[in-house]
Amino acid sequence: MKTERVLLEVIATTPADAHAAARGGADRLELVTAMGEGGLTPSIGMMEAVAAAVDIPVNVIVRPHSRSFVYDADDLAVMLRDVRAAKRAGANAVVIGMLTTSREVDRESLKRVVDAADGMPITFHRAFDETRDLHEAFDVLLGFDAVTNVLTSGGKASVLDAAARIEALVTRASLSHCTVLAGAGLTVDRVADFVCATRVTAVHFGSGVRVGGNGLAPVDEDQVRRVRSLLDAV
Repeated sequence: MKTERVLLEVIATTPADAHAAARGGADRLELVTAMGEGGLTPSIGMMEAVAAAVDIPVNVIVRPHSRSFVYDADDLAVMLRDVRAAKRAGANAVVIGMLTTSREVDRESLKRVVDAADGMPITFHRAFDETRDLHEAFDVLLGFDAVTNVLTSGGKASVLDAAARIEALVTRASLSHCTVLAGAGLTVDRVADFVCATRVTAVHFGSGVRVGGNGLAPVDEDQVRRVRSLLDAV
């Protein structure tokens, strides 16, 4: 039996999504635009509207394009502006990730993001799954106090195919300040067994709680409620 509530994070793209997720029992939102591209930075107006729409924390993705997770100086300058804008707009945290050309965590750029966030927590997103060595990358991220969550599918297209790797990362994180946030490919029907197998304490849903399982459809409040009920029963 788990001794703590499993955190449920749901992707929102609009205020309507945010309301539906919150009513369904989500603990936190990840606000993005362009779901079809894996999530890009939303507008400042959308950040402000969603932060004002719900009482649960809103984490805002900062990702300027979907070409890669390797960013040049101009990209980084934009990202730092967006980090500051997200904080002003009422974000709880930013969701961000950057890699070097050798597929390692870009430490120098991440340090600059931490400075720009000025105390706001950071979730390192699934750029993590493209690193050459997940455990090495995780150790690097553990060196950043500001990085409080790592969103990962365990290096697989679906996190459901990476249960053993997720369990290993959860064990590695257990005595740290950082939480493994398991996401990508989670389904309502399999989430309870997955949580039991991996001992993960935070899960992330996108298309799995949208109408018809379609990533471009609205959030389905009833599906969010089902997930919340299943997690509470674990």
